Parts: sequence; structure tokens; C-alpha cells
Amino acid sequence: MQEQETTQWQDEALLSTDFFQEMRRQLLSHGGVREGISMHKMLEPFLVTPEMRQSIPIVGDPSPATLGRLRCFYNAIAVLIEKECGLMARPLLEMNPEGFGTLLIVVGKLVAVDRVLRDVHRFGFADLSRMKHEADKLLAVALQRIGEHGVVAGL
Repeated sequence: MQEQETTQWQDEALLSTDFFQEMRRQLLSHGGVREGISMHKMLEPFLVTPEMRQSIPIVGDPSPATLGRLRCFYNAIAVLIEKECGLMARPLLEMNPEGFGTLLIVVGKLVAVDRVLRDVHRFGFADLSRMKHEADKLLAVALQRIGEHGVVAGL
């Protein structure tokens, strides 16, 4: 029982972070999610366990819902970049029908985030902490690039 309470407390602390609060805003505004739904229910489609991932075919076309989740995730990161550095960040997604593409987050004339996307139809995270960890990594790289190339980012 105590382990369950500890896990629930950790989840609540995780969900109160800026990243998950921005994810909530993105899902409410662009993700087709209604107000009043719990955060766990909103984020459930982002969770893909290793067993679930194995059951998804290797080759497949991403559904509109999956593309929407992908956009919400990277939009949230762009908003956090903008909050941290005060410069407008724009996510740009180019995707072919088979789920391969490129994601860029551009700040000024600087490419702050550059990701090659593969197997987008399998997009998801094993748990919420891994989702947050991935967002934190991308945010840290972007802020470091902006710090190193502030002149370009300010154009």
C-alpha cells in the first residue's frame, strides 16, 4: 500500500512540472481533449509499454491522432524554450505518409532542435518520467545552442 502511495505522490509531483502543465494546455487546445479529464487520462495515449510497442507492426502509417500527439509534445517543448529564453520558438514538422520525417524547432534563424523521426506510428514513452526526461534533454540542448549562438537566435 505504501509503495502505491509513493508512486502516486511521485506522479503528482511529476505532473505539476512546467512541462506537464504545458502538455495539458497543448492537449486542451489542439489535442481534442475536453476540460475536466484527469491528467493521467489525457496522457494515457502517450504511454506505450515495450509489450505494446512489440505488438505494433514495424511498418505502418501514423494515424491523425498519433500525429496530433507528436505535435503536442514538440509544441510544449517549443513553448518551454520560449519561456526560458524569451525568444519565439517555432516547431516545424515535415512528415511523409509512412511516418518518417524531420522535426525542427527554430528560434530566430537558429535551429535549436533537430530530430529525425522514424516509425512515428509507434510514438510514445514507457512511462511519464521517461517522457519528462526526453523533454528535459531536448530543452537543455536547445537552451545550450541558444546560449552559444544568441546572435543568430535573436535574428
